[in-house]
Amino acid sequence: MKRLTLYGRPGCHLCDEAREELKRLHIPYVEVDIESDDELLRRYLERIPVGVLDGEELFAFFVDEGAVRARLQ
Repeated sequence: MKRLTLYGRPGCHLCDEAREELKRLHIPYVEVDIESDDELLRRYLERIPVGVLDGEELFAFFVDEGAVRARLQ
């Protein structure tokens, strides 16, 4: 089963909204705190949350349900 990776960090209200949206849509995901890695922090600092599947960014800032569902099928 494919699993979406959600890059974000604590205290980010858009990340909170993305988590809730993914849960509401029953889309499985793993979360990575960008503050745990300097490279991730540099890459995503101002663009979180970012959803990635198989190395492809599917969304930034807001969950793109259509893109996520299309790639998960």
